[in-house]
Amino acid sequence: MASITITTQSPLSARLAERTRNFGDVLRSEWTKLRSVRSTYWTLLAAVVITVGISALVSAIYVNQYPKMSASDRAFFDPTHFSLIGVFLAQFAIGVLGVLTITGEYSTGAIRSTLAAVPQRRTVLAAKATVFTGVSLVVGLVSCFAAFFVGQAILSSQGLQAHLGDPGVLRAVAGSGLYLAILGLFALGIGTLLRRSAGAISALFGVILVLPVLVQTLPSSWTDSIARYLPSNAGEAISHTMQAGPRIGPMLSPWGGMGVFMLYAAVALVLAGFALHRRDA
Repeated sequence: MASITITTQSPLSARLAERTRNFGDVLRSEWTKLRSVRSTYWTLLAAVVITVGISALVSAIYVNQYPKMSASDRAFFDPTHFSLIGVFLAQFAIGVLGVLTITGEYSTGAIRSTLAAVPQRRTVLAAKATVFTGVSLVVGLVSCFAAFFVGQAILSSQGLQAHLGDPGVLRAVAGSGLYLAILGLFALGIGTLLRRSAGAISALFGVILVLPVLVQTLPSSWTDSIARYLPSNAGEAISHTMQAGPRIGPMLSPWGGMGVFMLYAAVALVLAGFALHRRDA
C-alpha cells in the first residue's frame, strides 16, 4: 500500500509567509504610485540639475576669483565640499517629494483606498519609506558623484582638484548622497504627521533653513553647543573633508553627525507610524 505524507505548515510560518507576500505586494503598489506621478520625475530631475549645476557655477566662480584670494582662504579651501554645495538646494527638492509621497494621497482622498486595501497602516508607511529611500539614494548618489567630477574638472585649471582616493573624499561624496536620502525620510515622517502639503513643507523648511538662523541669535556659548546638533548641521558634517577652519563652525564628526541626523529621521518615522495607526484617515 502506498503511503501518503502530508506536510502541514505551522501557523507561525504561515503568518510569516503571508506577511512577506503582503509586504512585497505593498512595495510594488507604492513603487507604482511613485513612478506614475509626473511630479516625481520633475522633482528628481530638479535635484540632479541643481546639484550638478550649482557645483559647476560656484567652481567656475572660485577659479575666476582665485588669484585675488588671501593665503588663509586658499589654505582652508575644501574642494570636495565646495563641489557639493548644490546639495544644500537639492535637499529641498528631495524634501518636497518626501512630503508629497504621503500628503498627495491625503489631498486626493486616495489614502482611504490605500488603508482599506492594507489595514496594517505601519506596513504602508514602511513600504513608502523603503521605496522612497531606494529612489532618493540612487538619485542622490548619481547627482553627488556627477557634481564632484564636474566641480573637480573645473577646479583642475588652477590645480585645486581633489581625487576620490584622497582621505575623506569618497566618504564625503557618497555621504552627501546618503544625506539626501535620509532627509527624504525625515520629510516623509513630517508629511505623515501633518498630512497637509503646505504645512509639512513649511515645517521642513523651518527646521532645515530657519532654525539654524534662529540659533545664531543666541549667546555664543549656547550657539556652539546647540548648532552642531541641529538636523541639517549634523547631517552636513559628512560632506566636509576638513573639520577646522575659519569658515567651519563647531561640527560633529562626519559619521557622528550622520548618526544624529539618522536619529532625527527615525524619531520622525516612529512618531508618524504611531500617529498613522491611531487616528482616522
